[in-house]
Parts: sequence; C-alpha cells; structure tokens
Amino acid sequence: MTGPPPAPPTDGADDADVIAQSLDEPELFAGLYDRHAPDIHRYVARRLGEGPADDITAETFLIAFRTRGRYDAARRLARPWLYGIAANLIGKHRRTEVRALKALARTGHDPVAASWSDRADDRIAVQAPLAGALASLSPGDRHVLLLVAWADLGYQEVADALRIPLGTVRSRLNRARRKVREALSTDPAFTSAEQELTPSWTK
Repeated sequence: MTGPPPAPPTDGADDADVIAQSLDEPELFAGLYDRHAPDIHRYVARRLGEGPADDITAETFLIAFRTRGRYDAARRLARPWLYGIAANLIGKHRRTEVRALKALARTGHDPVAASWSDRADDRIAVQAPLAGALASLSPGDRHVLLLVAWADLGYQEVADALRIPLGTVRSRLNRARRKVREALSTDPAFTSAEQELTPSWTK
C-alpha cells in the first residue's frame, strides 16, 4: 500500500478547479481554505502548539494564494502542495520543535502536548518517550515520518509535498521508523507510542 485513497472534493469543484477559477475570482480561494485549513492547523498544532499553528496556517494559505498562478493543475488535490508549504514554515521553527520535544521527553510535560488532544493528560505518558525519539531524527526524516503518520499523506503525496523522489521518501521513512523503534524498544510504553506513528489508512 502506498497511501490512502484521495478524499473526494466537498463540492462540485476539485482543488485544481477552485485554484484556476480563483485567478479570475480571488474570493473563490476561500473555498480551498475552508476545505483544508482545519487539517493543516491540526497538523501544525500537533508539532508546534496552538499559537504557532494559527500563524503558520494563515501564512500557508497566504503563500498559496500568492503563488496559485504557478499551481500544477494536473494535481487535482492540493493537500500535498499545502502541506509542503506548511512543512517549509515548520522548518523555520526547527529549534523550537526539537527543544519542546526534548523538554517533553525529559519532564513528561510540555505546553505543546496540551494542544495535541482534548485528553492530553492521558497521552503524556505515551508522548514522552515518543518525543525523545522524534527529537533525535534529522529534520528531513522527521518531516517524512510525521507527514505520513500524522497528516495521513500517502508516500507519493509526501514526495510531491517535499519535492523529493518517491524513493527518498521510502528510505527516509524506513530510517526514521527504525530509529524510533530502536529508541523506544526498551520503554514499556513502546507499543502505545508506536501507534502514534501509524497512519490511519494502514490500520
């Protein structure tokens, strides 16, 4: 399996149509925001917290709007494009993310964790060992792993989002999963923590 089936458009126009139409009628771009902003925000919040998620989601769609004239209309779904923009913006906060992950791994508590779930307190014990493992990954490996596991992107979608070959996605994902398993293998929370890195379309 290489990824989840594409989600159907929420109305009669797919993403590429909305983007093309918005070139003449800019207000139509709001439909793309309504369709994808909640998922983008949820993903960024899970990595950086609610505050940065608000700003990065807004900036993601501002960049998308400004560059929509260069969008490849052959790609009917814009999810990979939008997640790619968000990933670039998250990359600018790399030190913040790693610092938060290390703090969570060390203390079992971090403000970012509170934004991951309404049941954050129940998840902290699971997230602490996982956070340490994620902090040890290279930025590229972490992007690939979390886009697959937390954004539910398929492998080709990740390749499109990050503009890297499909083979690179597979190698980074295999390396990241191996490192995480090695880091968690001696932890009693390993099984639960590993489930956090299993995308819903493989369950």
